[in-house]
Amino acid sequence: MTFNPTWARSQPPAKDPATFHAVANPCVASQRRTSLGQAGKHAAAVLAATAALWGVGAGTAQAAEGQLRIAQQYGIVYLLLNVAQDQQFIEKQGKAQGVDIKVIYLQFSGGPAVNDALLSGNVDIAGAGVAPLFTLWDRTKGKQNVKGVASLGNFPYYLVSNNPQVKTIADFTDKDRIATPAVGVSVQSRVLQYASAKLWGEQHYQRLDKLQVALPHPDAAAAIIKGGTEITAHFGNPPFQEVELAGNPNARIVLNSYEVLGGPASSTVLYATEKFRQESPKTYRAFVDALDESARFVQANPEQAADIFLKSGGGGKVDRNLVLQIIKNPQVQFTIQPQNTVGLGQFLQRVGVIKTKPESVRDYFFDDPRISGGN
Repeated sequence: MTFNPTWARSQPPAKDPATFHAVANPCVASQRRTSLGQAGKHAAAVLAATAALWGVGAGTAQAAEGQLRIAQQYGIVYLLLNVAQDQQFIEKQGKAQGVDIKVIYLQFSGGPAVNDALLSGNVDIAGAGVAPLFTLWDRTKGKQNVKGVASLGNFPYYLVSNNPQVKTIADFTDKDRIATPAVGVSVQSRVLQYASAKLWGEQHYQRLDKLQVALPHPDAAAAIIKGGTEITAHFGNPPFQEVELAGNPNARIVLNSYEVLGGPASSTVLYATEKFRQESPKTYRAFVDALDESARFVQANPEQAADIFLKSGGGGKVDRNLVLQIIKNPQVQFTIQPQNTVGLGQFLQRVGVIKTKPESVRDYFFDDPRISGGN
């Protein structure tokens, strides 16, 4: 097992989730890394980077048929995007639709930064937790009409603690600090609220919010492995959670997201505005087709998929065997159809986070035969 804490610590600090690097597809010739403190500056930086990569002025970089800007974050949960980029599936499916697609991948940390970029028109497809999707779907009804495009698969998310006294979430005290990508809004934070509501009642769903701190997954993993810091728990995603469990003998699973959500669940999804879907129908269709092709590729080629993920750098320096173990984990399912998402959305509506109650996946995902059968 190898993990590079130095690499992790080189990532942006907790107080600054709006960090990205822009990569022009298909060649990862260079990476742009910028750290900004305000969402507005972040959006401007994304626009400038995107415009530079496309060779246009910052004021004219707009989505159009044949242009696709994808926001993703850290972890193996974005493997389908890694595969699509490596194998150029989007470009391939675009040609089948009669359009040459230029793809740019932008990497962020935290759903709020992703949502800001989507609403400001600086990305076309947003990759984040299903909780940020519910928030945006609810708040943009009748305006941008943001809806889900597809799932990135089903992955169990672990709340890991290195505090020997913490066996369940009821054992956390004011001395503990729980790292999440974004306090109160990330899917990890929302799942923790859902678990708190089930334990203490829905009126106490925010009981553990005061213990949370915003920290990118690489930083949080380094803190859990090192020990002796204020961070005593991390609600992350693969491969960071597995790295923590292997890297610190005191680390243990306190909570599994599947236990809270009722089984295998699509915690990370992709979403877009209605405008993009309507104005770039061929690009949109090519993207969904490419994502579906990526899911089949991973299922058929786990070894090659592991190598693609490691090459992407989305999980730091992780042992290949561990990555392969995650991909082959029977609890991990590579599918673009969302599963076990409605319950979380209905919980968020009951506690007042969103106003609109989702009745089915068709409410908050765009209509597609491969998607609408989900839940």
